[in-house]
Amino acid sequence: MRVLGVDPGLTRCGVGLIDGAPGSALNLIHVGVIRTPADAELGARLVTIDRELAKIIDEFEPDAVAIERVFSQHNVRTVMGTAQAGAVAILAAARRDLPVVLYTPSEVKAAVAGNGRADKDQVGAMVTRLLRLSEAPKPADAADALALAICHIWRGGGKARLAAAVQRMGSKP
Repeated sequence: MRVLGVDPGLTRCGVGLIDGAPGSALNLIHVGVIRTPADAELGARLVTIDRELAKIIDEFEPDAVAIERVFSQHNVRTVMGTAQAGAVAILAAARRDLPVVLYTPSEVKAAVAGNGRADKDQVGAMVTRLLRLSEAPKPADAADALALAICHIWRGGGKARLAAAVQRMGSKP
């Protein structure tokens, strides 16, 4: 199964694609960060994120998309921007009939690092180890996107694969 993980953000939107299955080796396909200028208009920033996600989805053809679920933070502006970028990722996947699953940060940390309260360094170290990389992906948004993909493969991959197969069968004449 190929999963696109998205760590949504307006300034830095982490993206990571992994191939794998529960109990087997994971393989890094692509990792990066979609960046938008903080001083750009909101609409232009969202369009940039949408276009870049569309390119990634079209090029790498994931089976599912795992996105970080937005949760309440102290800074409302940050929450709003994260939610808006997350909605763009959901829309990009929905346009291509891809199943989308949302995971909380604590779910991802527990799946990847074994501790729902793990810090960014611990998550980055585990992503590095699990993908057999020489160093942790930078910035942390990229590592977080890979952690989302890993979490989905380990926790929800089978359900998403079944949902995608049913959806494809139902869309054929």
